[in-house]
Amino acid sequence: MTQPNDGRTDVLWFLPTHGDGRYLGAAEGARAVTLPYLRQIAQAANELGYFGVLLPTGRSCEDSWVVASALAPLTERLRFLVAVRPGLQEPSVAARMAATLDRLSNGRLLINVVTGGDPVELRGDGVFLAHDERYAVTDEFLTIWRGLLAGETVTFEGKHLRCEAGRVIFPPVQAPYPPLYFGGSSPAGIEVAADHCDVYLTWGEPPSGVAEKIARAREAAERRGKTFSYGIRLHVIVRETESQAWDEAERLISRLDDATIQRAQETLKRQDSVGQSRMMALHGGDRSRLVVSPNLWAGVGLVRGGAGTALVGSADQVADRMKEYIDLGIDRFILSGYPHLEEAYRFAELVFPKLPLRATTGKAPTNARNDGPFGEVIANDIVPNRRIAAH
Repeated sequence: MTQPNDGRTDVLWFLPTHGDGRYLGAAEGARAVTLPYLRQIAQAANELGYFGVLLPTGRSCEDSWVVASALAPLTERLRFLVAVRPGLQEPSVAARMAATLDRLSNGRLLINVVTGGDPVELRGDGVFLAHDERYAVTDEFLTIWRGLLAGETVTFEGKHLRCEAGRVIFPPVQAPYPPLYFGGSSPAGIEVAADHCDVYLTWGEPPSGVAEKIARAREAAERRGKTFSYGIRLHVIVRETESQAWDEAERLISRLDDATIQRAQETLKRQDSVGQSRMMALHGGDRSRLVVSPNLWAGVGLVRGGAGTALVGSADQVADRMKEYIDLGIDRFILSGYPHLEEAYRFAELVFPKLPLRATTGKAPTNARNDGPFGEVIANDIVPNRRIAAH
């Protein structure tokens, strides 16, 4: 299902179904979340060779399953990392949805298991459980979900969920089921991940923090006789020079005032997610504390929940920082940048050639000709040299 860590990596991009634009926290330069715009991003990611795209989930987003279903027929190789929501969905319904989308996309579905960390939003969705109880539901949910998609007839009775002779008649393409991605920083989250999942995810903490989380996840997996793949979720701001990249980072938050930041931070504090607390602790809502590690900038987290850090720098610097994470065990990156369409191109063009990529990332489309031309023909006569940096 997932490949063992071999020192190489896959790279995924992001579909901004909760909004996009040129500035954080401002309507200026903002873009509407429309199917044509999301199609542009998905098709760009497909053409550029990204392994897949993450679709976020929650009440601030368009529904990830509906969006993925609309975009899968418009792409050929791109995978879609879509959320299942234990506590919001019945496992049997979620299993049938997963099997169907995996079949219709010809095996291009990835599953992001999202337990949820905002009690206010969860109560609005009808979930009134405490933090660790939500992970108990997730454990029961995945026990049923995995059995159903593996072709079993499932009878299960737990504290929260019950299933009697459940079946999925039409199996997924990927056996025994689409790969399960899971991010959870708490002890309860890590234990559930170790029991059920294939890829353990972390948000973009400094390397020391990521190493500590990987060590805890690895220990939990080894107690069960299994291994993880490891992924990290980051934003990127890459330019041809370091100074240009830092100028862009400052521009991105240039429309934020202190009142907006304070309001955002107060709203984020209500979450009981350990991962969110770790993100917020990196900067404390203070503009003067945003560089939290070499080329790692926490400005996005001033007003955004979840992934709040960005790699900022030249292509060489960003690639070097990514290689540091690869050395820790990370073998897939889930990246984004504002605006997401332009930055998908920028990152692929500048950084892909400098990374140890797997064959499943950065591969040219099968219908692409390799005899060019690449770039505009000079003076209507001279084909420009095609320069490709060594990985």
